[in-house]
Amino acid sequence: MVVLRIRKAHKRRYALLCLSIVGFIMYRYLGTAPGGRRMSRRVGLSANSSQFTLEGETFRILGGSVHYFRVPRAYWRDRLMKMKACGINTLTTYVPWSLHQPERGVFHFQTELDLEAYINLAAEVGLWVILRPGPYICSELDLGGLPSWLLRDESMRLRTTHPGFAEAVNTFFDKLIPKVVPLQFKKGGPIIAVQLENEYGSFAMDNTYMPFIKEALQSRGINELLLTSDNHEGLKEGGVTGGTPNSPMMVMECWTGWFDAWGDLHHVLAQEGRVILRRGMSINLYMFHGGTNFGFMSGALTNPIYKALITSYDYDAPLSESGEYTPKYHLLRDLFSQYHSKLITKLNMENLPVNSGNGQSYGYTLYETIITSGGSLKSGDNVRDRALVFVDRHYIGIFKHQNLELAEKRTLSLLVENCGRVHYGKALDKQRKGLVGDILLNNSPLRDFTIYSLDMKTSFIDRFAPWMSLPHVPSFPGFFLGRMFTYGYPSDTFVKLPGWGKGVVFINGLNLGRHWYIGPQQTLYLPGPFLNSGVNQVIVFEEQEADYKITFEETPDLGMAVDIQ
Repeated sequence: MVVLRIRKAHKRRYALLCLSIVGFIMYRYLGTAPGGRRMSRRVGLSANSSQFTLEGETFRILGGSVHYFRVPRAYWRDRLMKMKACGINTLTTYVPWSLHQPERGVFHFQTELDLEAYINLAAEVGLWVILRPGPYICSELDLGGLPSWLLRDESMRLRTTHPGFAEAVNTFFDKLIPKVVPLQFKKGGPIIAVQLENEYGSFAMDNTYMPFIKEALQSRGINELLLTSDNHEGLKEGGVTGGTPNSPMMVMECWTGWFDAWGDLHHVLAQEGRVILRRGMSINLYMFHGGTNFGFMSGALTNPIYKALITSYDYDAPLSESGEYTPKYHLLRDLFSQYHSKLITKLNMENLPVNSGNGQSYGYTLYETIITSGGSLKSGDNVRDRALVFVDRHYIGIFKHQNLELAEKRTLSLLVENCGRVHYGKALDKQRKGLVGDILLNNSPLRDFTIYSLDMKTSFIDRFAPWMSLPHVPSFPGFFLGRMFTYGYPSDTFVKLPGWGKGVVFINGLNLGRHWYIGPQQTLYLPGPFLNSGVNQVIVFEEQEADYKITFEETPDLGMAVDIQ
């Protein structure tokens, strides 16, 4: 038994040399051949029996959902490495059409929307990927991830083969799918399966729709395993022809928590998936890490009454909104360890998926994971033959949403807020916002409106200069500007607005999301990378009242909790 007790000795002497070596090894460990060409594989994920197989060998999916568009890009690696360290072997992520194509002809695939970079990072960390590109994804997003400009067509029928919808889907897929085709398993990438739409069996308004989506993917080069996701009642209506009989069982959304609506309590859920695993089923934790609905991406509920969802997407997940470990994380790690050892024992060089399936013959292999404390590192006889150990890349030794009476003639102003479009159900075609019908005064419809768009984009905020000094008694609604100074490298923090009513918070022009005193959410997550070292601009749009002070807290406050029944 060889034991290493982690110490700090000799750290400075070896740091620079070893950092450069680690960087070189990481490049080579990404599964790319010299010159940057990916190595192809022949046999991908298969479901032709009671079990999944990958490259012909039995494979159980231990999946977790982390959405790139809900996490600052600077934190992608941290969240994925913590996922890997928990025993997850497969990352699942939705693709939000509404964010990638906010306007007709306008596409965004940069920064937090760089899907290719995210998938490549998953491969680097050592995770397989199940891609869920929609076009409808639900995910508690505004309009379920469908772009609102689709509703400009008065005849629009969303999630059908209505010509206007089908044409828009084809245009989006023409941009999206070529980006992910090279990242498929059989081309050397990490994508082992692709999901068709989402929970269509609960909607099922067009029996030609799912075949259309299937063809839209396959005709553009998707050739990995295709799957659907539905509740038990929706499985029959939501499938497509050509499905596999006696296919292995998988729970695509094993909920680790739940989302919250303004005015409700914060939901928590005690569930870990032990029964599912004992039955030999594959599993995907939704969510493993929820993140944040930055800006106005939150959706809304319509049944039994309309409720808009909060900004936080903490979801009571194993990793908190800010990426911290929770007790649930540690329970899951212990649970997965019982199955992981049975499923993934082939970490040796010769069984690595490199060199056209021939493994690695010589040299070095870098293995990375997350540790949560110091202590003794034990190898038994499992290090062959000699390991250099690093902590944080520093060398350690050898072994991360009424009626009103009006007086005389006045200018009537209606500031209408879109609190979020319904993200699920059969009312998606009715999600237009603003004034969508007549406003009556003494039973007569009002006409001749002048309309101003307050879209809260950065270009809108920039129009406010110059600002004036705060009046002794300001009027509402209004925008309030302040400045905050930070030193060094800013860390994550949480914005709290005690004494304020309802509105939106912007930091350095970035929309953090809504605040609302009714809760449950009492703080907004502010990632460190959104802050500058030095002066930071803070703008609060407030509808009702203000204390003119905001605070920054070290921990989140998602409000009073209630167990999910």
